[in-house]
Amino acid sequence: MGVEKNDWTERARKAIECADKVVLRTGLTPSAQTLKEAGILFQTLDSMYEKSRNFQTLARNLAAEVIRLAEGINLCYCVDGGACEDESVALLRKRKDASVIEGVSKGAYGAARAGIVGGYTAVSAYALREKKISLPLVVYDVDNRELAGDVKLALADRFGDEAEACYIAQNTAVKIPMYEADRQKTYDHSTMIAVYEQPLLAKKRFDTEDLAAILRLLRAPDGCPWDRAQTHQSIRINAIEEAYELVDAIDCNDADKMCEEAGDVMMQALFHTLIEEERGSFNLTDLLSGVCEKLITRHTHVFGKDKAAGADGALSVWDKNKMTEKHQTTFSDAVNDVPACFPALLRAQKIVKRMAKGGWDFQNPESCKKKFAEEAEELAAAVKRGDKKEIAGEFGDLLMVLAHTAYMLGVDSEQALSDTVKTCAARYNEWERLVLADGKDVNALSSEEWQAYYKRAKEHVSSR
Repeated sequence: MGVEKNDWTERARKAIECADKVVLRTGLTPSAQTLKEAGILFQTLDSMYEKSRNFQTLARNLAAEVIRLAEGINLCYCVDGGACEDESVALLRKRKDASVIEGVSKGAYGAARAGIVGGYTAVSAYALREKKISLPLVVYDVDNRELAGDVKLALADRFGDEAEACYIAQNTAVKIPMYEADRQKTYDHSTMIAVYEQPLLAKKRFDTEDLAAILRLLRAPDGCPWDRAQTHQSIRINAIEEAYELVDAIDCNDADKMCEEAGDVMMQALFHTLIEEERGSFNLTDLLSGVCEKLITRHTHVFGKDKAAGADGALSVWDKNKMTEKHQTTFSDAVNDVPACFPALLRAQKIVKRMAKGGWDFQNPESCKKKFAEEAEELAAAVKRGDKKEIAGEFGDLLMVLAHTAYMLGVDSEQALSDTVKTCAARYNEWERLVLADGKDVNALSSEEWQAYYKRAKEHVSSR
């Protein structure tokens, strides 16, 4: 029925005049006045609003009531705005005995009132948090102040408190900053909030596409000379450094730092993506599509028919699906897939885990102990012979046994060593402080003095 009086089309008018019964979703809009002035009798479904718990329930209840009332007759169900904007119509149009006649949409009406030209996104305030939105935007059905507050919070989080908006209600259309969206006088069936497109440099809130746009500008011929000169190889180490900085922020439990460093990691990933986009290999959509598809296909216990009991069961499903996806027919394929650029201990841990799933593992902690003693003896023998290459090989074997042992005991060997290094450094700091406080030279201590200071430092710095 459109938004204002007499918005109905000629097709809509003929359909209504030929109907055995006319039912309006609500009689509180100007479109209802259109029917009154035309002398057309109708019934409203305003009572359904109070009987419905939420927007989705309302749509189902309205559709069910229309189907009940249409039994055996030609019924015309009228909604304000465009039929495509109504959830109850979306349910009804699935029926073979239903036809839909479009009208002036609320989105088009709101865009016109706000002076928005060209493409725009339109969404009901009741469905705002469920829909993907972009600017310019028209939010309709802002029919009460509480809902207006929810709309303001959602849009301010997405576009910023100061984003330029337009408040539309009845005969009013006035530009406002976003933070005033719930401070206006009137909120009824006619109220809408439109948000204008924002220039990149005027934005206070950004999304992934904005980050990509900034990087494209930096890589453009008139952009930044340094950014234009970079290649995958020249910024390769940056990805490693940023990842470690994120891990450090996590270890410090610093939320602000985590937010910053996670952004830097994302920026590095996008930088490499745009280099390949310039070569025509893949783009941001390809990247995001790949990772989303991977999450879906590997979580078949969530999105498919597999079952998983607990975290271990879920991990088994993930590993099974990963091997299938990567066409890994043997466990050796999985072992060989561990990146060679990993830090040595982390790589050992990953390989040990994958070998253990393929039958290469110690049977129990006692067998670990026996193997460790065996490798320690071989190392000692190599040291006696003085062959540095042999010593390095035997020392590596010993470390590998420790990685196996850590896996069997459920210990993260990389984290365990990292924690111990941290403790050791802290104890040394305390040890040196104590020695210097007594006016002594750290390199001129007797064995007894060294032990005494170490004991005091250890008491001050716990290993946990």
